[in-house]
Amino acid sequence: MMLFRSSAAICGALVTLALSVAVARSETRGDHSSAAVDAASGEAIVGAASTYNPFKPGKEEGGPKTASGERYDPSAWTAAIKTSLRRKFGGVGFGARPKYALVEAVGKKVIVKINDVGPLRPGRIIDFNERTMRHFDPSMDIGVIPDVKVSPLAGDNWTPGPVG
Repeated sequence: MMLFRSSAAICGALVTLALSVAVARSETRGDHSSAAVDAASGEAIVGAASTYNPFKPGKEEGGPKTASGERYDPSAWTAAIKTSLRRKFGGVGFGARPKYALVEAVGKKVIVKINDVGPLRPGRIIDFNERTMRHFDPSMDIGVIPDVKVSPLAGDNWTPGPVG
């Protein structure tokens, strides 16, 4: 009887360990679609999105710095939020840690790193870098995407990229 209890305890511990490893792996891969939706509920703003590329060849080696102090990277999953929304997104500013947001448009969702701010045109709430815009508009022909839902995400343990 004692051998059976020990075997059952070991088996239970192994199952718990396996589940913990599976959860940890999914979190590090960015498979957190339901977590992102839960963390973003109730705080969304809706408006138009456009794209920006502040890089001017020959002006700054490695691209210009964003508000967070990072260099602009057209191949990352990043965006600039409208300056007046800075507080809603955790005070994005020079030297501050970038914040994250769940962006939903045209039937797609993506987590972006908000590492910049800017005085966007009226009606626009967010400017995507090139990679993020290509996710929503692969041809880059639309220019402005209306009715984009942007929800700030709590914490900084998010992996930018497509969700779902």
